[in-house]
Parts: sequence; C-alpha cells; structure tokens
Amino acid sequence: MCGIVAYIGKREVYPILIKGLQRLEYRGYDSAGVAILNGELKVFKKAGKVSELVSFAKGKDVKGHLGMGHTRWATHGEPNDRNAHPQFSQSKNFAIIHNGIIENYASIKQELKKRGHVFESDTDTEVLIHLIEDIYEHGNVSLEEVVRLALGEVIGAYAIVVLAKEHPSELIAARKGSPIIIGIGKEEGEFFVASDATPIIEYTNNVVYLNDGEVVFIRDGKLTIKTIENQVKIPYITELEMKLEQLEKGGYEHFMLKEIYEQPVSIWNSMRGRIDASKGSLKLGGIGEFENRFYNANRIIIVACGTSWHAGLVAEYLFEDLARIPVEVEYASEFRYRNPIVNEDDIIIAISQSGETADTLAAIELAKSKGATIFGVCNVVGSSIPRATHAGSYTHAGPEIGVASTKAFTAQVAVLTLMALQLAYKKGTITESRFHSLLLELEQIPSKVERALKTNDKVKSIAKKFKNTRNFLYLGRGYGFPVALEGALKLKEISYIHAEGYPAAEMKHGPIALIDENMPVVVIATKNSSYEKVVSNIQEVKARKGIIIAIVTEGDDVVKYLADYVIEIPETEDILVPIVSVVPLQLLAYHIAVMRGCNVDQPRNLAKSVTVE
Repeated sequence: MCGIVAYIGKREVYPILIKGLQRLEYRGYDSAGVAILNGELKVFKKAGKVSELVSFAKGKDVKGHLGMGHTRWATHGEPNDRNAHPQFSQSKNFAIIHNGIIENYASIKQELKKRGHVFESDTDTEVLIHLIEDIYEHGNVSLEEVVRLALGEVIGAYAIVVLAKEHPSELIAARKGSPIIIGIGKEEGEFFVASDATPIIEYTNNVVYLNDGEVVFIRDGKLTIKTIENQVKIPYITELEMKLEQLEKGGYEHFMLKEIYEQPVSIWNSMRGRIDASKGSLKLGGIGEFENRFYNANRIIIVACGTSWHAGLVAEYLFEDLARIPVEVEYASEFRYRNPIVNEDDIIIAISQSGETADTLAAIELAKSKGATIFGVCNVVGSSIPRATHAGSYTHAGPEIGVASTKAFTAQVAVLTLMALQLAYKKGTITESRFHSLLLELEQIPSKVERALKTNDKVKSIAKKFKNTRNFLYLGRGYGFPVALEGALKLKEISYIHAEGYPAAEMKHGPIALIDENMPVVVIATKNSSYEKVVSNIQEVKARKGIIIAIVTEGDDVVKYLADYVIEIPETEDILVPIVSVVPLQLLAYHIAVMRGCNVDQPRNLAKSVTVE
C-alpha cells in the first residue's frame, strides 16, 4: 500500500525521492509528499499523483542531502493535502512518514490534547509524531530513546521514518507489521530507506531487512539497529536479486501487458532447477526437513487473499487429486478471526505475491501459535512471510508492478503443482508412468502459454464488442472454476465492470436469473472429464439468449458451433489447464480496461500490497 523512500548521504536528496516515489506508484496511493532537512525542515505535499507534487515543488528550495518521501493510501482521513504525508509535530521541528495503522491513536490523541496539542490533520500518523515530540520535550532523553519510548506506547502496525530539525545528520526508521528495508549505499556514509526495493535498486543492491520491533538509527554515517526494548542487533546484509531493467516497461504500453507476456519466462523460472523430465526428477528444495510432515499431514490448510486465494483453490484440486490429502482453502482475513481448529499435524500453506500481506501474516502467527507447520509460497525474496514461515518456496516470477496480479498467479500455480506432484510421487498416490508424463507436460507449459498469448488479436476484437457492458458472468467446472473466479476478478479490478465467477453447475441455483441478451457469459470449456456437462450449461445459457464467450481446446468441434465467440488454447493435462486458460482472460480484462480509458497499472482504490487490515 503506502510507499516510503528516504536518503541520507552526500547526493542531492530531492531527485532520489521523486524518482523513488515514481517507482512506488504501483503500490497504489492518493497523495504524495517529501520532507527535506537542510537547516530548515521543509515539507512539500499534495493530494493526487507524484506529478502534481513535482509541479507544486517546482521553483521552491528543495536542496539538501537528507530527506524522505511518501505515497499515501488513505486509512484515517480523506485524501487531501492536509492528510498527506509527511506529517509535522506541533512545533514543526519533527516530521514523520508512516505506513500502517496506529490502533490506539484516539486515546493518545485525547491525552495529548489535554496537554495542549493542536492537530491539523485527521491522521493517526500526526498523533504519533506529536507523541514523539511530547516525550522529547518532557523526557530529558536522547532522540533515539524518545522514538523507542513512543513506539512502546502505540498499538498497531507501522513502518516509519522520522526526521528532527535539531538532529541534521540523523535519520530514524522502524517497523512492526509493515516492511522496511535499509539500503547500504555505494558511497561511504550513505543509506537508503524504503518500503520495498523498487525505489533504491538503481543505487544499491545491498540491503538490510528490518524485523518486527526493530528501530534503525543512522547518524554521522553509521548505522545501528536496536529493538524497541534497547537490545542491539547485528545488521545482516542481503544482496537483492532484482534488476533495474525489470522495473521498466520495456516498450509495452503498460506494466500489466508486459507482465502478461512475461509469463512463459516467469513460469519456467519458477520450475527451472526443480524438474528434469528427461531424468524423471522433481525436487522442490524448500520443503527440506519438513518433507515427512507433509507426507503424514492429516490435512493442508491454505491461507491467502485475492488472486493468491484463487491459486490456493487450484492447489486444493491438485493436492486432493494427486496426493490424496484433504485441503481447506481459507481467506486469511477470515481465518484469523474465526477461532479455527488447527492441529499440530496440520500443514499451513501461506500464499502471497508480496510476502507482506497483513492478514496472511496474522494467519501465519495464529497457526504457529497452535503448533502447525507453516510453508510459504512467495515471490519477494527476504519479505516478511518467508521469514515468518518454517519453510517455503519462492516463485521467481520477478517484480510484478501492475496492481492486478498476472504472472504471480501462474507462477504460484506452477510451484503448487510441483509441490503436489512431489508429494504424490513420494506417497505413491500416482503411478510412475503418470508422474513422468506430467513432468513432460509441465516442461511444455511455458511454450503452450506462449501459444495462448497469440490469441491476443482475437481477444482484442472481442473486447471491443463488450467494452461498454455493465455485467459479466464467468463459469467453470473443476480446475476451470478457480480460473473463472480469477478472470472475473481481473475484469473487476481494472475495468470497473461488475463480474462474478461461479461453478458452472451452480448457475441453475440463482445466477441463471440474470441471463438475457445483454449478459456475456465467459465459459472455460476445455476438453476434460466435465466437458459434456459444460456443453449442457452453455446450451442452458443460449436457450435464454445469453452471449457465450468460450475458452476451448484447439480443434474443438462442438462448443465452437454453440458459442458466439471462441478463443482456442493449446491442449494440456486437466491439472495444468488453469495456467494456460487464464491467459486469454487476463488479456480480455486488459483490453477492455484500456478501451474504457482506465488506469490499468494503478486501478482506483487498490494497492499492490495490502499491508494493513
């Protein structure tokens, strides 16, 4: 969600902050601002895009070598100039930027008002910087101690950066439940702070990931990390895998389109080194020492949100079909609050593109407290979820900048397929020949996704016909049902058209009432064991004058005569259909959104990584 970038060193800070904020735009935001400390503590902030901040700051004195910038996604207070970050303290001698939510801000604010504090914004963030200043003025302790004392009084999640006018060579940052990384600059004594690697990869690939409850103090070119309880921690420097060119559009109009077309490579990268069909080998190293727990698990519980939850639904079919292990798929946001029954011999699989999803992290902690083994499937190396789980596998999809997830979904499904296959083979629930044939087909999936991408022109022509439609229905059976859900979500996210995904057989239990000549129905109708049933569902729609857009297997000679529009994809194994069939649905959502003039990469009200409840 909100984005953070900060710098201390010898370079001019303003260009670093602005470029960093532009790189953070993909996270979703409604206002932006910077603070620069150069004798005076100056704040420039505006509601709207970073470009509006740049226009506002044009001609103003933005010189300095210490500063911080922020893109805000509103939680407390409407999006406007007053509520944008950075937020000042009462005297304007302190400034703060903040991701997260301070849950007890109201009680702290009430107490500070009694002490004479006057607040200018509606934010919880302003309350925290007022608290820091209040302790500083009355506590007779160092700035370092002040920040730790203040953080000890707040309840909630935060990633913060603090500047103080009286401390012109100091920068303080801290985290709890919201990510912060520290970049070690190439020049002596320079450091970067950011909510993720995107704004700083141009300057360094050596970073320190802060853990929950840690505070970093950068002063006079030195870095110190302590816990809120004043325990000194040794910084562990990690080298980033991200490359600068991965953050550029590479000639594509939008990041989303680029990422859709990257899927043959991202899927292969997620399997590379893990399978070798010629040798009949499959080794998902991340399971490691917990392999036996998987074999003996009574059940698997998958926790995730959004698109990752849809990947989890595909995994439910995979694990039960191949490995014969019972699976439950939970929304992490519900799992954490409904007092779930979790046993020590349960396996929890947590899926997240960013590795920072707040509800998924909370679900992990709940399951850990009950003794379960936690396995993470994540795309971002060094993020919070991989560090919170017992074991896991990275998807290696590369940075995903578009808010609507595309290549992350197919990479997640690829890794979960490998996981299910490995367990099935070890448990003996599939035959040797079946195992080998599935490995061979898996190796063909990137090339089949490449072929599915060649439907782009056909999909674009269909999109043109339906760009002004107000409602869509998506139907699928078996492995096609999660794909229907994902296709509907993509359309909702970026085109703002209402769309619903349903199991095709459930259409008769309600949704069929919506069918008329104005209702396009997208049906995943590939050749599988449910094919005849799906054909019957299509006929039911046609009998009510519904419009059918069908995703079919190449060479289909039945559905193409029933459907109004047909998109052919390569034939593959039933368990691998989700990876291939989702591609034209991604393209359909993309083209409709572009034709409607929507902001494809940064859809309204959405954030890439949901790091608050």
